[in-house]
Amino acid sequence: MDLNRFRAKPLMGILRGISGKDLEPLFESILESGLETVEITLNTPAACSLIRKAVRRYGRKLMIGAGTVLSVTDLKKALDAGATFAVSPVLVRPVVRYCVKNRVPVFPGALTPREIHAARDAGATMVKVFPAGCFGPAYFREIKGPFGEIELMACSGVTPENIKEYFANGASAAAIGSGTFRGEWIRQGKFDLINRKIRACLRALSL
Repeated sequence: MDLNRFRAKPLMGILRGISGKDLEPLFESILESGLETVEITLNTPAACSLIRKAVRRYGRKLMIGAGTVLSVTDLKKALDAGATFAVSPVLVRPVVRYCVKNRVPVFPGALTPREIHAARDAGATMVKVFPAGCFGPAYFREIKGPFGEIELMACSGVTPENIKEYFANGASAAAIGSGTFRGEWIRQGKFDLINRKIRACLRALSL
């Protein structure tokens, strides 16, 4: 993962529960939208196989990582499949230690001030504030008061309507998931709607 590239376009797509038959049309839609960073969650059936296929076909154009990484064993499988970064819903210290040792960007999840501080101290590249939607953009302003040097990524509840507010209040990045990559849209082949949602987020950030 090229962190400078991610910081220049700090929006990450979360792909959960996708199937092999949807991989190509979904990734083509993602490419066309302008999004450059996506994670495939490891609780998706055959996740590592999907990561491998995605990296082989789109790895030169997209930064592709693994999400919902909860163990070093799963992390190693994802990295072997070609994932270039790791994301977790919570701080899993062995995962972060392995990533730091092997120079793999890692985004552990945290919510409370104590958790956010612990994730940073463990070596997080950026701390994923999850679920951000429970507290909203104003929470980021409060957190950045004592922790101004910690980079935060807003995750859960991020929409085209509020994404700019998250950044205005201190977020360094944002992740978009089920609200954009809706299961029914994917099943129905409505990839144009996903494309529009992504574009709307990028437009809100003037990217």
